[in-house]
Amino acid sequence: MATYEPVLLANIGRENSHTREVYEQTGGYQALRKSLAMSQLDVTEQVKQSGLRGRGGAGFPTGLKWTFLPKDHPGPIYFCLNADESEPGTFNNRILMEDDPHQVIEGLIISCYATRATTAYIYLRFEYPKAYRRLQAAIDECYAAGYLGQNILGSGYSLDIYLHRGAAAYICGEETGLIESLEGKRAWPRIKPPFPAVEGAFRKPTVVNNVETAACVRHIMEKGVEWFRGMGVQPDPSNPRDPGSLGPKLYCLSGHVERPGCYEAPLGITVRQLIDEYGGGVWKGRQAKAVVPGGISMGLLGPDELDCPLDFAGPGKYGCLGLGTAAVVVMDDTVSIVDYLHNSARFFAHESCGQCTPCREGTSWALKILSRIKAGRGRLIDLQLLLEIGDGIGIIPGSTICGLSDGAAWPLKNAIRKFRGEFEEYIRKSNPSGYNNTEPVPAMPMESVH
Repeated sequence: MATYEPVLLANIGRENSHTREVYEQTGGYQALRKSLAMSQLDVTEQVKQSGLRGRGGAGFPTGLKWTFLPKDHPGPIYFCLNADESEPGTFNNRILMEDDPHQVIEGLIISCYATRATTAYIYLRFEYPKAYRRLQAAIDECYAAGYLGQNILGSGYSLDIYLHRGAAAYICGEETGLIESLEGKRAWPRIKPPFPAVEGAFRKPTVVNNVETAACVRHIMEKGVEWFRGMGVQPDPSNPRDPGSLGPKLYCLSGHVERPGCYEAPLGITVRQLIDEYGGGVWKGRQAKAVVPGGISMGLLGPDELDCPLDFAGPGKYGCLGLGTAAVVVMDDTVSIVDYLHNSARFFAHESCGQCTPCREGTSWALKILSRIKAGRGRLIDLQLLLEIGDGIGIIPGSTICGLSDGAAWPLKNAIRKFRGEFEEYIRKSNPSGYNNTEPVPAMPMESVH
């Protein structure tokens, strides 16, 4: 394994790493001073040239996203930092916010300066009480030091940051659902266009970026574009639409490994490298049966697909939705894929906001069918019904407003297509007299579904 010196996790483990004093001892807020000496357009251009892509799941080029703001808008312009880390298996943002909050805040201030935002909201999931305390303490320290408020460091630029706690809903990770919740309304994602850059929070131009994305901005401004572009997967020269997968990435590794944790590496390491070289291999000497490459909404990799590179393009080549949050969950050879899919369906049925009929009904019926299979009343035809649900819901077939249904569909499609034999065997054994039945079956009692 090539030696890599972490930057995003460099302060993790230092005593009092969450304080401004320790952060400044390691070069903290020098990137802010450097940025404030530049024009806002130059800062945006530097982030754009770096090739930084959003770390929250979609992977959209960050600098390009900033340029969508109206050039002549009189303001105000808002900035929302998405700290609603709700994708199962994901905890990298929590680590940054709890143990190095000033890194996040410095990146946020620089991002706000570049985008001309004068007010920023950190939208934090309610289940992160320690992150809330640490972030609020760090914000207070920044006001006291002149990094926030009026005329920051004598630059003439002013910014206020507010910490907003959400009410714990997966849908608030979608940027327009987040904005609706921030405004005090039900977190129903908005129909787009208009996009938030034109009409976002309080109907004003708004940028929404992820916590890890903001932390990367700080290092780009400190270490430069060439440093950032010097790691990761370079753009494909034969594909002008490929922006590459550049820079460092925080990978969450959990499940059946010897050393679960959050690891930093350049984008593009393989699943096998992450498991073996960072995680110490699959635990108890067992074999990997399946791996989630980026949060359960990305789908599944089979045991023969572990050489999949963990960059923005890699998982898609193996039938997954994408890299997502790079939350890798390992399942050993004792795990039932039927159980895995039932748990996934239960999560998405619970978290669907219910606004779009295909998602509301599709996630609900997928859970009911899988609950019936689990209860020993499954039919082979149910597998085809589940695939039809998976293929029919989501932005990609054009039937919903947001991507939650795509995330719900991918586990269905991947698990059944890659592990169909296991599903068929389970159905035949658990329902030997009725597995070939094609007639409508009675509904399961609701208490059995949940």
